Amino acid sequence: MLRVHFTGLDLARLRLAGDPDALWETVLSLHRLRDKQGESIFGDWRSETRARLNGETRLLAPLVPSRGYFPDFLTPPEGVLGLDSGMQALRETPGERVHRELGRLSTARTLPAWIRSMAEGDERAFAKLTGALQAYHEAAIAPYWQHIQAQIEADRAVRGRALLDGGADALLSSLPPMMRWRAPVLEADYPVDRDVHLNGRGLLLVPSFFCRRTPVTYQDPELTPVLVYPARHMSESAPAVQTAPRSLGKLVGHTRSAVLGSIGGGCTTSELARRVGVSAASASQHAGVLREAGLVLTLRNGSAVMHTLTPLGAALLRGGHKTTQLAPRPPQPSIPERSTPATMLQSPGG
Repeated sequence: MLRVHFTGLDLARLRLAGDPDALWETVLSLHRLRDKQGESIFGDWRSETRARLNGETRLLAPLVPSRGYFPDFLTPPEGVLGLDSGMQALRETPGERVHRELGRLSTARTLPAWIRSMAEGDERAFAKLTGALQAYHEAAIAPYWQHIQAQIEADRAVRGRALLDGGADALLSSLPPMMRWRAPVLEADYPVDRDVHLNGRGLLLVPSFFCRRTPVTYQDPELTPVLVYPARHMSESAPAVQTAPRSLGKLVGHTRSAVLGSIGGGCTTSELARRVGVSAASASQHAGVLREAGLVLTLRNGSAVMHTLTPLGAALLRGGHKTTQLAPRPPQPSIPERSTPATMLQSPGG
């Protein structure tokens, strides 16, 4: 079990990442590519991604094993600013840190020669790593980025509503069921027994599409505290964004346009009904049509239902649908699995 210990100052400094983290999604997706869990969610993504790869998984697998530790430097905090910022921060990792973290990795397994060279400061070996990560991201993450963003934004809407309604206490209580807020300690299912003391530094919560079953945190307790947790995927049918142009024919009439415009940064069905001036049943029906068109995501959180716009829906409201490019078929979300946690950790995680 993981136990994260908060002080009053830590609660005041609790933050929620504004966007998915490009490098966390890249690294955690390597776990999803190799395991056999969640076929209904990741099955199509696995087959499509494997068809685009060209040996990157073989190179990265020793650095990101299916279970156990992987180096903290692979997921710098700048990844939340986008891939370019994350990769730049990764390239600037001090050599001493690379040596130390790869040394920890080598205690559990024999590393290939090029990784051992990287640990000793070989710049060509480090360039090999960054090239493989970049190529893997382009094959496995970039084609689905809009969909990943939409899922993260839907999760953020639920967390943000909890924060507005009840403060940090309610936000921490709203996290997925493998995480339990028992003030002043956040407990989480975890492959090993570990305590993390924030000591006034606060905590950055990072919802992740590819994180499953257990949260993930840095192994090094001196790094800025980050907790990556599984974003709660919507429990209804997946948005078929690849067929959205054909489905847009359903969006005829003033009411549905008003529904789309009223969802804004996220709202419940009852709030949507009040904003548009229709019954809750009518609001739910119109939101369902918009969801089928790939314009809205619906996330169920207990008895409440939260609707948020997808990037396509937001683009349509901005009048940008003529230039919007639809991604390949995204990983299909469903109710999160409840299988036994695997021992997959950055220090642990995955």
